[in-house]
Amino acid sequence: MNILQVSAEIFPLLKTGGLADIAGAMPSALHKAGCDVRVLLPGFSVIRAGLTESQVVGRFTTPWGEAVEIAYGFLPDCSHASLMLGAYVLIAPGLYEREGGPYEDAHKHPYADNHRRFSALAWAAAHIAYGMDSFWKPHVVHCHDWHAALVPACLKLWPDGRATRVPSIYTVHNLAYQGLFDPACFSDLGLPAHAMGLEGMEFFGKISFMKAGLFFADHITTVSPTYAREIQTTELGCGLDGLLRTRRADLTGILNAVDDDVWNPATDTNIEHLYDVRRMKGKALNKIALQKELGLDADPEAPLFAVVSRLTEQKGLPLVLAGVDDIAEKGGQLVVLGNGDPHLEHAFSQKAQTRAGTVAVRLGYNEALAHKIFAGSDFTLVPSSFEPCGLTQMYGLKYGSVPLVRRVGGLADTVVDADLATLAEKTATGIVFDDFTFADYRHALLRAFALYRQQTAWRQVRATGMRTPHDWSVAAERYTALYRRVV
Repeated sequence: MNILQVSAEIFPLLKTGGLADIAGAMPSALHKAGCDVRVLLPGFSVIRAGLTESQVVGRFTTPWGEAVEIAYGFLPDCSHASLMLGAYVLIAPGLYEREGGPYEDAHKHPYADNHRRFSALAWAAAHIAYGMDSFWKPHVVHCHDWHAALVPACLKLWPDGRATRVPSIYTVHNLAYQGLFDPACFSDLGLPAHAMGLEGMEFFGKISFMKAGLFFADHITTVSPTYAREIQTTELGCGLDGLLRTRRADLTGILNAVDDDVWNPATDTNIEHLYDVRRMKGKALNKIALQKELGLDADPEAPLFAVVSRLTEQKGLPLVLAGVDDIAEKGGQLVVLGNGDPHLEHAFSQKAQTRAGTVAVRLGYNEALAHKIFAGSDFTLVPSSFEPCGLTQMYGLKYGSVPLVRRVGGLADTVVDADLATLAEKTATGIVFDDFTFADYRHALLRAFALYRQQTAWRQVRATGMRTPHDWSVAAERYTALYRRVV
């Protein structure tokens, strides 16, 4: 089957979060499962710079009258040994080539024309689906998150009634980020008036790209089975739970996976000392190197806790911040890598100053440093209020950095709590707590310290996590079966 994957970013060319990791890993995994996959991406400068052997395959005019082109070429940096990744890129310099980030300007304000920027991407997908490239046509279009959520509407409402309709699958990576716009923007989208109705993309008087994807897609997936259930509840449905309940028969949770070519301590070129579950000396050496690089006290016995995350309340960072002193006073250390909420950035930076040698903070994102942190740390903290899937805890598992997580979403699906029964059965892989309260989080910290002091149990939990498979083979087979179903 021919599959067109549509996303706003892709690792390693453009990454703001886990979406890029999934978009970068999925094509190769699907290729191994027998699919012919091409990707469609916006023409951001870094994407265009990574495109080779490109040629224009077509042109179209956006609903607001802007002429744009679609180029096809290859992305060597996103390719694997078994696949040279083919890519369509929407060439529209006025929309994508800007000084700020992909979604926000340098002051972290969303671009005022984001509705145009990502509706153009959706129409590009529809043009490809309905024959713009005479050499290749998808059987299914698989679109990711709100940036590509208008794709199912454009496919289903394609104005040429003679065309053989191409089905779509829409994957929700985070329901909280919905792509909401003023209703005055609707005239720019090129859709018929009824698309703005309650049975369409209208959401409490606004335009919701997310709702368009949920309503018009032939099938919906989320990135973990637990999250697929959670988003049908009032608590975590973000106002869309009613629609999701009506579509429950067309809603599937497929757990995200980890690209073993990128995240593997036995082959990782970002870390100084390679290791695996049978030869763990490199893990200890990486810890010493990380402590030295970050200015932490050189103490191989101190349990080192790590946060690699957007600094937001959703990720449970207020809990981590409130527990910094507990970690320090019990002889532990903390490293934080990420950016986000200015208040949290400032608060963690202050802790690093007052707890020098014990707390290290690096604001921003550094891919190589992220790998070093997982390779050198003992615990990975992911105490999220909600978590669609989470990749951080899976990176921690692979690198022997035992996850401490809240029992929610994909965290519940991937981490087995260390209790007396699971320790006896040798199935435990981490520390799990239930309530999003500091008391519950603090108790989980105390359990982590206690586990670390029991070295036999600690090594067993770490080894079990490292041996637990989180590769793409199972997910790819499930997606391939779903493609056959919608076709």
